[in-house]
Amino acid sequence: MEVIAFSILSAIVLISAICVIAARNPVHSVLFLILAFFTSAGLLVLIGAEFLAMLLVVVYVGAVAVLFLFVVMMLDVDFVELKQGFLNYAPFGAIVALVFFAEIGLVASVMGENQSDSFNAAPNAPTNAEAIGQVMYTDYLLLFQISGVILLIAMIGAIVLTLRHRPGVRRQSVSKQVGRTREEAVQLKDVRPGQGI
Repeated sequence: MEVIAFSILSAIVLISAICVIAARNPVHSVLFLILAFFTSAGLLVLIGAEFLAMLLVVVYVGAVAVLFLFVVMMLDVDFVELKQGFLNYAPFGAIVALVFFAEIGLVASVMGENQSDSFNAAPNAPTNAEAIGQVMYTDYLLLFQISGVILLIAMIGAIVLTLRHRPGVRRQSVSKQVGRTREEAVQLKDVRPGQGI
């Protein structure tokens, strides 16, 4: 069963990787890239590296793919043209969703069969996540913190690059809000009885 699961997942990884560079639409390329990341995470689960699989999904799908989408949004893709063929792509989207669910079921079934087998060397040895966490937060703490700062700078840079100031849009001015006086903000009205403002 493991050989069959590996063959199916590796074939999906290869096909989606080819589609990343062959697709003409950049949005489709990003979606095929996410499919390749998810399937690679399934391969990592098959070899018992569940922490690396989770890391691949969280970091690459959650961060790198989002940064790629920022770049795609900077290309000014004509979304009106993309929406015209939405119903034509609905069956293809359903097939991709079925592939996702089939991959999850395949990996879960293989992991259920191997539940009795231990991936650890000793019975009381820490799991992969515990061992990596102990090393990462003791020996390599400084490097881990520096990489977090670099990712923060990259995120701020992506936001600054995609931020566009459009004329006619009202924006908040903190200095005007803080610097205004009571006379500018409050207006007293003398309302006569029986009349409105």
